[in-house]
Amino acid sequence: MRQLELDFDAPPPVALRDSVPHWRKDRGRRAFLSGQAAEETVARLYEGRGARVLARRWRGISGEIDLVLRAPDTYVFCEVKRAATHDLALQRLRQGQLQRIYHAASEYIGRTPEGQLAPVRFDVATVDATGAVDILEAAFGLF
Repeated sequence: MRQLELDFDAPPPVALRDSVPHWRKDRGRRAFLSGQAAEETVARLYEGRGARVLARRWRGISGEIDLVLRAPDTYVFCEVKRAATHDLALQRLRQGQLQRIYHAASEYIGRTPEGQLAPVRFDVATVDATGAVDILEAAFGLF
């Protein structure tokens, strides 16, 4: 009996690479771009309020944080959700995602001069289909 050897470092065969329908690739690309646009809109809104953007899509070992900002007296970790309505955007938040944000925020704060004693806040910004933004400050608790 011949044993099948798999090379996981090799690129996938052409048949597998091209098996994703074109419409699905387009939908994914649109979702990615609209997510980036939503994050940019939210970042500008925070900057207009006097916050400074420290990082966009900051990735730690535990996960990703959409926006890391410095308000005058606190670090703000903001999760940006985009959907047709603000309510639908909020429904997309899951407990596991919040836990990953907590852990990633702890990792980020550990690298700041204040360390784990730094004041933090966790916000959620929702963006609806019209581009309207709603920022919920301190939307979820501390880690």
